[in-house]
Amino acid sequence: MNKHIASFRNFIYTQYFYDGIKITIGVLLPSLIFFQFDNLLVGLPLSLGALCVSVADNPGPNTHKRNAMLLTAFFIFIVTILTGLLNSNPYLLGIEIVLLSFIFSIFHIYGDRAAAVGTATLLIMIFNIDQIRPYQQIVQHALLVLGGGVWYLMLSLIFVQLRPYRYAQQSLGECIQEIATYLKKRADFYNHTITVDEIFKNLVNQQVIVSEQQENVREILFKTNKNQNTSSASNRLLVVIFIDMVDIFEQTMASHYDYNVIRKQFGKLHILPSFYGIINKLASEIAYLGLCLTHNQKPGRHLLNITDLDNVKKKLDALEASGVSVLVLKKILINIRNIFNRVDDIYKYYHTPNENFVDKDRASDFAKFVHHQDYNLKLLKNNLTLQSSYFRHALRVSLVMGSGFLVANLLPIGHHSYWILLTIVVILKPGFSLTKQRNYERVIGTIIGGIAGVLILMFIKDQTIRFSFLLLFMVLTYSFQRIKYVVSVLFMTPFILILFSFISAENNINVATERIVDTLIGSFIAFLSSYLLFPSWESFKFKKVLGNMVKANLNYFTVIVSKMAGNWVPPTTYRLARKEVYVNTANLGAAFKRMLNEPKNKQHKANEVQKFVVLNHILTSYLANLSLSIQQTENLINPEALKATKKVFYYLKESVLQLDENSEIEIPSIETNNYPQDKQLLNEQLLQILKTATDIYKVAEKL
Repeated sequence: MNKHIASFRNFIYTQYFYDGIKITIGVLLPSLIFFQFDNLLVGLPLSLGALCVSVADNPGPNTHKRNAMLLTAFFIFIVTILTGLLNSNPYLLGIEIVLLSFIFSIFHIYGDRAAAVGTATLLIMIFNIDQIRPYQQIVQHALLVLGGGVWYLMLSLIFVQLRPYRYAQQSLGECIQEIATYLKKRADFYNHTITVDEIFKNLVNQQVIVSEQQENVREILFKTNKNQNTSSASNRLLVVIFIDMVDIFEQTMASHYDYNVIRKQFGKLHILPSFYGIINKLASEIAYLGLCLTHNQKPGRHLLNITDLDNVKKKLDALEASGVSVLVLKKILINIRNIFNRVDDIYKYYHTPNENFVDKDRASDFAKFVHHQDYNLKLLKNNLTLQSSYFRHALRVSLVMGSGFLVANLLPIGHHSYWILLTIVVILKPGFSLTKQRNYERVIGTIIGGIAGVLILMFIKDQTIRFSFLLLFMVLTYSFQRIKYVVSVLFMTPFILILFSFISAENNINVATERIVDTLIGSFIAFLSSYLLFPSWESFKFKKVLGNMVKANLNYFTVIVSKMAGNWVPPTTYRLARKEVYVNTANLGAAFKRMLNEPKNKQHKANEVQKFVVLNHILTSYLANLSLSIQQTENLINPEALKATKKVFYYLKESVLQLDENSEIEIPSIETNNYPQDKQLLNEQLLQILKTATDIYKVAEKL
């Protein structure tokens, strides 16, 4: 029970709950105010405009959020007028639905934020279908919708100004907690009850989450003008903690060995549980730091200390004294100690404040670490072909929306037939697996939420209590919509039913039944179309993702080898190469996960792809290990290592060409007369990398 209470307490400090409260205020307040003056006809379109603009209020830099919301407000104003004018003619309305569905669905080519703008615009079109009004009222209604959008925009900007760095704090705190979760999953290598293959699968999935969180934090910290200038000590602290946590994440990956061999060699010596325990304790320490940021608190204590590490070292020394070779475990312990020291540095930032965390030269490089989205017309023109998955998606949405509109008008299924179109817009995604997942979550959430809503309305007659439930369900709906869609829908359905009980005299059971039926119809149409109509299967576009992954690792290796050869490599160059590896690893993991959710007959060479995913994760770990080894011992390349290095370059280059024959890969010329202090260690690491690169090449040949 205490654990659940703590989890709920942690949740209410997150950015998601914060956003849920903001959206609830923005959407509900206009209707609530005008309801008091018995003028709900004014309040509802204001709330509708606020709801649509809130869709574009995605995480990211304030400037980008503001521009997206302004654009959404403009589009919903125009589309509200257009739909109002065409409502009296079902044929023209059908043409509008098909054309606008295509236009605003192809916004996906410009990224998630632009896609949100397109979705919000389609929502206002759907909400205004069948609302026949005189011309003067059409314009008045559109102006109210626009006013609601502007109101929400102002509210969102006020929330930012009230706590300018709070959102960055929350985002960074959640990112750190996901890194802690990744480390906990790595601890499972020392737990014999979980197979190594299962652990790798869990790690790849978690790395996708970590990469998404890191990209979100980069956007917030490095793209917002006020933050990019590192204008305050508070923001400089957040920046330096983020940089350190990315380095710590690299170190968590840098300890990779043959864990099946480790389990076999040390499984009966009772030493692996000590490593499992101390890594979990270290992960809890990192999670605690994340929670402190999320709660806006100063960390006050260590969960792990030097004594814990020394106790494990004593056990290793005892085993070594008995004749057992524990070199590999000592290396792992050293890496754990290094991570602990980096975490301890973050503690010191809080207790020994430093106004000069980030210098101006370093701050000027931050913009290089964030993704820059192109919004030019050339990108649109290049995607106007059936070869583009975005074009096929837009075409699919337009045809399915037209079909949904036809079904809604032909079948006698109630007065809220727009729910069919609403379901289609929300469910239908560019890929089959995402559509399948949304479909399942929408149906399950609607059915359970519908039953819960009817029970509340049947047994609770007090209007004040009902309104309290309405507030609670609205906050939870908007809090979970970006992290747990099924939970969001579960709360959304009863809040809609309660809302209808306030503004309409319709039978509650009939409304709930109609919503469930409409959702099932829309879900069926959307799911069937994603399978039959211009389907987009992951396995048929996987080679590009695989090729990008190998390119990123090849570039990462090139930077590391350049350092090995004694050349000076700017820290920014190294971090950019590392970032590209993490981003492409996450893209690969996410694409593979989507492929596994597709029909079996569409999973082309799934076993080879899975092996490729695991091998690249191993290769990245080996590269991170080599990079850290160079930093700590200043190894320089030797003739024997040079030979292995050239072979690694060859196999990685050939792997890229197998996956993308049009790629242009240049292999750097590495020559040196320097010799390392630890020649054996360097050569062993390169041989591990060479073996993994060779295995990747063999898999790439099959693909």
